Amino acid sequence: MKPTKGAESEIQEVLDEVAEAFENRDLHKMISLFSTSNETVVIGTGADEKKIGVEEIKSLFKRDWAQSEASSIVYNWKSITVEEHVAWASTEATFYARIGTREMHIPTRMTIVMKKVSGKWLIVQWHSSIPAAGQQQGEAWPQNYP
Repeated sequence: MKPTKGAESEIQEVLDEVAEAFENRDLHKMISLFSTSNETVVIGTGADEKKIGVEEIKSLFKRDWAQSEASSIVYNWKSITVEEHVAWASTEATFYARIGTREMHIPTRMTIVMKKVSGKWLIVQWHSSIPAAGQQQGEAWPQNYP
C-alpha cells in the first residue's frame, strides 16, 4: 500500500531523527524513537549484535559510539510502506565512522519496522546487513564463503 503523504513524511521524520541522534550520539533521543516493549529487536551487522529490549539496545549504541570518534548515517535510497498502524522503511544507507585516523564508509541495507502508539511512530524492529563480500553482481552465492 502506498503511504499517504502525511504518513510518509511522518516515517521520513523518524528516519531523519535516527540519523540525527546517531550522528550527535544522543542516546536519550535515540531510545525515545524505540518502543519500550520487551520484544523490540535490533539486529546489527556484527555477529553478536542481536539486542532485545531497550536496555540491550542502549548497550549497542553505547558500544558503537565508544568505539569510534565520529559516526553518521546517510540514506541513499528508501522505500516506505504504511499499513494502518504499522510501517516499514527499507533503505540502502552508508554508515560513516572515524576510528582513530581511519575513515570508514560502510554500505548497509536496513529495514526499520514501526508501530504507531498513541499517535507516535516507534521502532519495534531494526535489521541492518552488509552486502556479502565476494559475491559479485549477478551471482546468487558468495564465491569465497567458507
